Amino acid sequence: MAAPAALQRSVVSPAGRHTASLIFLHGSGDTGQGARTWIKQILSQDMVFQHIKVIYPTAPARPYTPMKGAFSTVWFDRYKISNDCPEHIESIDSMCRGLTDLINDEIKNGIAKNRILIGGFSMGGGMAMHLAYRFHQDLAGVFALSSFLNKDSAVYQALKRNDSVLPELFQCHGTADELVLYSWGEETNKMLKSLGVSTSLHTFPNLNHELSRTEIEKLKTWIVKKLPAEAAKTSE
Repeated sequence: MAAPAALQRSVVSPAGRHTASLIFLHGSGDTGQGARTWIKQILSQDMVFQHIKVIYPTAPARPYTPMKGAFSTVWFDRYKISNDCPEHIESIDSMCRGLTDLINDEIKNGIAKNRILIGGFSMGGGMAMHLAYRFHQDLAGVFALSSFLNKDSAVYQALKRNDSVLPELFQCHGTADELVLYSWGEETNKMLKSLGVSTSLHTFPNLNHELSRTEIEKLKTWIVKKLPAEAAKTSE
């Protein structure tokens, strides 16, 4: 069987020397370029860092059950948009393999694994939690914006059997979200915390299923805290 094609991606290069990488996973039906443009509109400029490369990959189009099987750029399939149903684990695990290739590309470029952050919006945040907490527990951190995990998530099952140090989770959610309910995000946060993840949950009153400038600014501050600039090595 042919190896999966490399994911298409939109990249924002660091302004200076590249010593860390950030992977941002878009929401369902979007693209990497679309997520980048959305953030650019909110900030009036790209989300750019001195030393961190920002990578926005695009999910391959696949049939999506909540859209009656129509093709959509989604990271995985869902039986329905609910936190109270089984996960479509086959499609989740398949995409974890594709995203592992993306992480390995950065490592081949000389970036240490603990200098790589992954996260995303909505489904992208859910995907990031599966990827990091089940397969890549040595990443620098995870962020999930307007995201959730299903009640019996494979993530929870994996963490029940885990005793290693886990990446920190930075979570944001709007209280007015009508697609991914705030309570789903809150429950995800509580479950992960109870399983040993260091978590924060930033609440945004009146924010629907969207991003806000304050939220992205908070995220940027957290990113630089987790991936600080490295002092230039002096040659003696």
